[in-house]
Amino acid sequence: MKTIFIGTDSGATTSKTCGVFDDGTPITLRLAQSSTNARLGTQSVVDGWIEGVEKFLFENQLAWQQVGGVGLAIPGPYLAYGVLDRTANLPASFEGWNFLSDYAAALERRAGRRIPLVAGNDGNYGGVAEAAKIRGEKKAGVIMLAPGSGLGAAYISPDGLPLEGDTLAGMEAGHMPSPLHLLGLPVFKCGCGRNWGCVEAYASISGLGQYLEHLLPKYPDHDFHHSAAPLQEKTLSLRTLAQKGDALALEIFDFQAKALGIHVANLSMALDAEFVVIGGGLIDPHSTTEEFRLRYLGGIQAAAEPWLFPVQRRTMKIVPASMGELSQSIGAALVALYASWKSVS
Repeated sequence: MKTIFIGTDSGATTSKTCGVFDDGTPITLRLAQSSTNARLGTQSVVDGWIEGVEKFLFENQLAWQQVGGVGLAIPGPYLAYGVLDRTANLPASFEGWNFLSDYAAALERRAGRRIPLVAGNDGNYGGVAEAAKIRGEKKAGVIMLAPGSGLGAAYISPDGLPLEGDTLAGMEAGHMPSPLHLLGLPVFKCGCGRNWGCVEAYASISGLGQYLEHLLPKYPDHDFHHSAAPLQEKTLSLRTLAQKGDALALEIFDFQAKALGIHVANLSMALDAEFVVIGGGLIDPHSTTEEFRLRYLGGIQAAAEPWLFPVQRRTMKIVPASMGELSQSIGAALVALYASWKSVS
């Protein structure tokens, strides 16, 4: 009977479950999904996680006896390992919740034995899965940057584990300052409250409205001048407009690529990773054209190269993410697997 490792990816509304065999290969590429039910309280969330594991086991003809460990990917920040701090997408009452002990107890009740459990930031665990796929058997560092509503960031060391930091706030790289003199842009506000020009504001959806306000006057004939649509609707239409050749939208995403490329060079000075994986909706093959993706990735590469060390220019590879929604649950399962290897050694 093969030993397996389960990964739970806890989102604000939906939790996703997947797993790997003890050699690290995915059991399936099909996620089991369950409702997080955060509005009903912490016990309902834990119940949803257990439901997801049981659904996954049933759908893949597996049993609790085979589970060698579980990993939980959950958004931070944290007060301590396994203890939630105030989180924007969860009820205020969740602050101080020891989700690690509650989930461990629920797993033990259901399996009839203690199951080793690890937990960490969902972005970090997503990076673990992407790193495992992109480098294969090779030992190499991997930086992952995933622009979405914010800028997710992770660094995965050659041993396959994410850099988490002493207070579990490692690689919050979206809130490092951009060199604005290179971008030629004013200071954009960031939701974190810092006013030093967080990279997140220049490279993710969160800054699109500020780009519009800054660049729209340059395009006096643009349809946006005559549109009564709210700002959010306009910003969400930019990706589609860019793929239709709209000059304003293309300039905005060229700026985002430039900001991300400079950030890649900045991070490379400290982390010196061979691979940089770019995730997020702008490289999603289901919602973007190949032409758009190549332009975006090419812009990142072009912006990074002048600031890299010569050897990095020859060896570093900037590649698109490929795991999609699987990344965080597979990554959580892999961290559980790697933890089991450490306990044996």
